[in-house]
Amino acid sequence: MAANRADARLEEQWRDILAVHARTMCEIDRALHPHGLGASDFEVLDVLASGLAAADADDHCRVQNIAGKIHLSQSALSRLIARLEKDGLVTRSVCAEDRRGVRVALTDKGRSLHSEVLPLQRDVLARTLRGD
Repeated sequence: MAANRADARLEEQWRDILAVHARTMCEIDRALHPHGLGASDFEVLDVLASGLAAADADDHCRVQNIAGKIHLSQSALSRLIARLEKDGLVTRSVCAEDRRGVRVALTDKGRSLHSEVLPLQRDVLARTLRGD
């Protein structure tokens, strides 16, 4: 009996986490849509802008480092980066040290857009994580 209650509580906690995540992602999508971005687009720009993906000295970072910070499949991340490149927000290049790798960097346009929408995304995070 106690094990069933513990399992039910664990499941409830998990469902609550999923609900907060889904609600937050939807709110971020709504806030950023007028700027041509979605939540996942912003996450890639944010990782690049903040240096969380262990950027090289020339501000490029490997896609696999971004993948470690963004919760998307490798193929979904590749498509997203291709779309960001098409929009002029990032550039891609082959890694000189490992020709199988791809490096990504923010363009000036990408850095500018990130700076513009960063307060919107942070506002959504503050509201949803507080439970407003």
